[in-house]
Amino acid sequence: MTTSGIDSTELDPTIRPQDDLFRHVNGKWIARTVIPDDRARDGSFYQLHEEAEKAVRDIIIEAQDAVPGSEERRFGDLYASFLDEERVEELGATPIEPQLAEAARVSSVHELLETAARLERQGVGGFFRLFVDNDPGDPERYLVFLEQGGISLPDESYYRDEKFAEIRAAYLGHIERMLALAGLSDHAARAQRVFDLETAIAATHWDNVRTRDAQATYNLVSWSEFTASAPTVDLDLWRSALGAPEGVFDELVVREPSFVSGIASLLTEERLDQWRDWLSWQVVHGAAAYLPAVFVNENFDFYGRTLTGTPSMRARWKRGVSLVEGAMGEAVGRIYVDRHFPPTAKAAMDVLVANLIEAYRASITDLEWMTPATRERALDKLDKFTPKIGFPVKWRDYSTLAIDAKDLVGNIRATSEFEFQRELGKIGKPLDRDEWFMTPQTINAYYNPGFNEIVFPAAILQYPFFDEGRDAAANYGAIGAVIGHEIGHGFDDQGSRFDGDGRLTDWWTEADREAFEKRTSSLIDQYNALAPAQVPDQHVNGALTIGENIGDLGGLSIAWDAYLISLDGEEPPVIDGLTGVQRFFLSWAQAWQQKSRDEEVIRLLSIDPHSPNEFRCNQIVRNIDEYYDAFGVTESDALWLAPEERVTIW
Repeated sequence: MTTSGIDSTELDPTIRPQDDLFRHVNGKWIARTVIPDDRARDGSFYQLHEEAEKAVRDIIIEAQDAVPGSEERRFGDLYASFLDEERVEELGATPIEPQLAEAARVSSVHELLETAARLERQGVGGFFRLFVDNDPGDPERYLVFLEQGGISLPDESYYRDEKFAEIRAAYLGHIERMLALAGLSDHAARAQRVFDLETAIAATHWDNVRTRDAQATYNLVSWSEFTASAPTVDLDLWRSALGAPEGVFDELVVREPSFVSGIASLLTEERLDQWRDWLSWQVVHGAAAYLPAVFVNENFDFYGRTLTGTPSMRARWKRGVSLVEGAMGEAVGRIYVDRHFPPTAKAAMDVLVANLIEAYRASITDLEWMTPATRERALDKLDKFTPKIGFPVKWRDYSTLAIDAKDLVGNIRATSEFEFQRELGKIGKPLDRDEWFMTPQTINAYYNPGFNEIVFPAAILQYPFFDEGRDAAANYGAIGAVIGHEIGHGFDDQGSRFDGDGRLTDWWTEADREAFEKRTSSLIDQYNALAPAQVPDQHVNGALTIGENIGDLGGLSIAWDAYLISLDGEEPPVIDGLTGVQRFFLSWAQAWQQKSRDEEVIRLLSIDPHSPNEFRCNQIVRNIDEYYDAFGVTESDALWLAPEERVTIW
């Protein structure tokens, strides 16, 4: 029997859907829910994550008895090395002593560059974040990308904004205590030097809005051009010490060019004491989770309690699962899919995705603000979308990764080295379009503009997002909107700058881009005016969140059109007293169920490109006419938005 997919006993009769759809659906749950002590947030995504986490733990525990040398035994041994607390305590800080000794021996900027590069291969944080991706200017080839790095607070604003003054003071104390635990003398003075240097580094960082800009961050340079941007520093030493294969750095993309010259201005002999202490801090900070309990607890006290307000650390087994997921996630994922992803779910998703793409096609075809030339290119891009559902067709090979069940820190270095070689090994090879950048057991989805693909891991394809046994309206209002959201990223403020082949190119007419930006500007203004109920003095950053807000708005609008396509001309049934359009919007609100700690809300407002869930629900529906029809929303209702103020983009 088909169900509505909506639990009417959970709807809060004291809060009208016309005034607050989010709390009408989730208010009872929010009122009775106590966020688990080991989380900063709770809600639909986190409950699914917990279920997947337990399923993965079962797989990992079984793997501890697998044949030695097998892939399963590797991740079983990795988990065992993390769970062996007795061995961790016995070793103390000795696993990081060789790295600390390397840092202490640095006596010149030349040695600093070489030492930092060698440690970077082992997973220690460096000057830059180095990764490999396809070239936005020539998407069939891989290139090295360099991104600003060097700081250990969430972003540059934490070093300058007055509202983070208390966090800065706590961070300084945290550095001091960690260096003392590592046995470093004069730890107070060292901590101050680290903090002062990171503050100077942060001043050279781009902010979170600017780093979203696909055009501003695409700076293709030759190695000689890169080194010329930092003439006072011998970056050839850094490259050589990294030990990268020949030719890897012939061309690269520097995401924030001014950061290169900025950090070069700090790489001086006069600051050598600061850099030596900073390198020691990077060693301790990077290894903290894998050292004895005093390190782990101090690390959590700052990064968990202070930054996110989370009272208690996650159980060790959960942290062990996260370690395995990060290091060998696809090896676990292959087994997870066999056990937990029925073929019927994939078949149903294929239909949903096809209907969403068809609905986008119809919408783009009928857009009144877009000229025929740009419309043709937009439809071409849509036709070239690649959906990936459930799991990869080709699994990652971990056969060269060596794991020792008795050497946790050694395993961390081995996995870092493995990943370093795997990534740089892509340079010069054909683009692997079968690669996934999330594991199947991840509760999430993504759009990759360089590959023009939408990816939906197996684990998100379950209630409250998807349920084969419920009515289509609820599925389209939840997973359908998620699918629409990811497709929408292909046409958001940044994704719209990539064509159907993943190339960063201007395929819009000037008039169309202007019309698009007028609409997005209105959406930015809407979100700038929003402040979460629990921290009313803090506001959403409309410019930071615009890409996700466009994804949400287009995703839900087009999901409704796709639902109508699925009906094939039939009238939607009334189920449990709810019409199809009501079930659609109630399911949307249900999917965004969440409760967060105040500290976490404040942190995310500063760094997260997603809006708080209450606005992902409520502000989006205010812009969609069908919501007004569903619940008879009028001018006297809190969520009313005048028709001329509603934003429609896709």
